Amino acid sequence: MKEHYKGIGHIAIYTVDMDQSIAFYEMIGGSVFKRDGVETPEGLKKLALVEFGGFLLELIEPPAGTLVPSGEGSIPHFAVYVDDLDKTAADLKAAGVISFTAPEKKVLPNTFGGLQNWFFTGPSGEQIELLQML
Repeated sequence: MKEHYKGIGHIAIYTVDMDQSIAFYEMIGGSVFKRDGVETPEGLKKLALVEFGGFLLELIEPPAGTLVPSGEGSIPHFAVYVDDLDKTAADLKAAGVISFTAPEKKVLPNTFGGLQNWFFTGPSGEQIELLQML
């Protein structure tokens, strides 16, 4: 299966103030790559990709008035770029991975220029995102 993996996609970090977090990472040498948002039932979840230290951080600000989801720390998941999301997920399932967090992949054609992803959990509850840009 290792032939599918193309490298770390990003490291996700929750923030309570998107602008403050962006200012901090810019101050220490980072730069905003893209900003976006996703509508949720609770409201707009703000997103930003920040280039920093040779990789991307995904800053996530939950909708106004909501807290970081329970059970998740300040780093909720890490993402791995894959060449073919469907094939990678099928190979993982064939290898015995049964911890996918949704029955189907999510396709977000308008987020960060278009992406599809699918999450599963590791043995300690860590969330792993399989990420394919469209």
